[in-house]
Formats: sequence, structure tokens, C-alpha cells
Amino acid sequence: MNGLIDRCVRFLKDWTLPVAMSAGVIGCLILMWVPELHGLRPVAKSVGSTLTPWLIFFQLLLTFCKVDPKELVPRKWHWIILAFQFLTSSGIAALIICLPLIHSERLILEGAMVCLICPTATAAAVVTAKLGGSASTLTTYTLLSNLLAAIVVPLMFPLVEPKESLGFWNAFLIILSKVLPLLIAPFVVAMLMRWMMKPVHRLLAENSHLAFYLWGLGLCIVMGQTTHSLIVSSAPLATILMLSLAGLVTCAVQFVFGKWLGGRYRDVISAGQALGQKNTILAIWMAQTFFNPLVAIAPASYVLWQNLVNSFQMWRHTKNENKK
Repeated sequence: MNGLIDRCVRFLKDWTLPVAMSAGVIGCLILMWVPELHGLRPVAKSVGSTLTPWLIFFQLLLTFCKVDPKELVPRKWHWIILAFQFLTSSGIAALIICLPLIHSERLILEGAMVCLICPTATAAAVVTAKLGGSASTLTTYTLLSNLLAAIVVPLMFPLVEPKESLGFWNAFLIILSKVLPLLIAPFVVAMLMRWMMKPVHRLLAENSHLAFYLWGLGLCIVMGQTTHSLIVSSAPLATILMLSLAGLVTCAVQFVFGKWLGGRYRDVISAGQALGQKNTILAIWMAQTFFNPLVAIAPASYVLWQNLVNSFQMWRHTKNENKK
């Protein structure tokens, strides 16, 4: 019995991504197509919307509990990548604001913008360490990219998707109140715990691997929400495919630029993961919360593209290690 449980746990750990994505899609289809369960749909939607921000918060909290403030030393390439994220996302925002776009073109550009401004994934440090990069350098950039998103998103999104009933500053404050606690508060809480609640901080740091499973649960929820948006939407197939292509293009551009820049500073792995591996649960949540839910297709497809890149990198790294 114990052996069976161990195998199940190992299977879930090795295949968290496809299991979580499949569970979200299947769960959504069951709730939509089984008449007896239709009454649960509002409950599931409410629970998912409430739970997702908390999952993001605790993922970051567990990650930052492992951070030693003495190791948070920004590198020169950190600032260049931050500038890249800001300039590319704000450039797309300017196109959306200034050009007379049709609805589908607007959705595609908004999807690309969300993929670009989204901060680095909490799991990126783990992948970076396995590939032979610097986990501490990557964690430093994770904090910086979260800070950038916390500042830029509340300023950018109201301009891209204005709410006439609110006005810019009201919309700015509403978005700020939703984004800032998710991205900055976990670091503040983690540092306060380090100084004032050392036993609790040590306990969270020792169990920081639980962030991986919180990520899986969050991925399950957002994939279910994205599937529901796709089913109830009347958007043409071409728009859906172009949104997926936007995720692919932004993923490729960010990994390539990050690795190219990292090569110039002798930190290829860390820089590539810092820019290319995104907190897609946050990206999907932002897209669903502040834009048309269809925009979430772009970061949802990014989940697949970035994990294909990571899988290839891990395979190549393992192959090279075996040769040595």
C-alpha cells in the first residue's frame, strides 16, 4: 500500500503540469455538461476567483522565505531585462491606445502585453538551479520583476482598457489594491517573519517546496476558467489561434533575448529563465480580471510553450551531464 502511495506521489510530482491542466479542463466540462451539477457552477466560479489570489500570495511567500537578504544583489543584466519588459509591454500598450484596431486585433495585442509584463515564475529558481544557473540571482530578479509589475500594471491597464464609469485614477487605485498585495506583500511578510517570527519563518522556509503544489492547484483553477471562457465565447477560431500564437512568439522572444543577454554577462541560464519563465497563473488571473476573458488564452498557451522549452533544456542538460 505504501509503495502504491509513493508511486502515485512520484507520478503527480513528475507530471504536475499535464495533470493540473487536464483536471482543470475536465472539471470545467463536467460542470458544464452534467445537468445535475449546473447548480455548482456559480459556487465553483466564486471559489476559484477567491482562491487564486491567495494561492499566488502563498507561492511567493514560500519562495521569499528562502531568500537571504544578503544575497539580493542586483546584476547589470537585471536592469536591462527590466527595461526590456517595460519597453516591450508599454510599446504594445501604446499601439493599442493609438491605433484603430478591430476587436480581435485588440485581444491579440492585449494577450501579448500581459505575457511580456508578467513577472518571473516562483518555480524559475528551482529550474535554474537544476540547469546549473544561480538560484539566488534568479530570486533577486523575481523580486525586481514583481516590483515592476506592481508599479506598471496599475498605470498601464486603465489606459489600455479604460472604464468610463471609473476614470483613470479610480481604476488605477482599484488595480493597485488587487495587484500590490499579491506581488509585494509576500516579500514584506517574509522579511518581517525572518526578524520577528523566526520559528514560523524557518518552518515555511523548510517547506518551501509546497509552493510547487500550490502552483499546480492554481494552474488547475485557471485552466478551468479559461476553458469555460472558450466554450461560452463566440470568438472565431482564427482569433483563438492567433492568441495562442501571441503566447508562442512572446515566449520565444523572451527566452532568446534573455539567453543572448546572459551570454554577454556570462549568466546564460539565469538570464534566460528570468525573462522567459513567467508566473503564468498570475498572467491568466490578470487577463481574466482586467480584460476580456479571451485574452487569457495567450498566457494559457504560454504555459505549454515555456514548459516545452524547460523540458528540452532539462533533457539536454541531463544528456550532457551523462556524457561527462
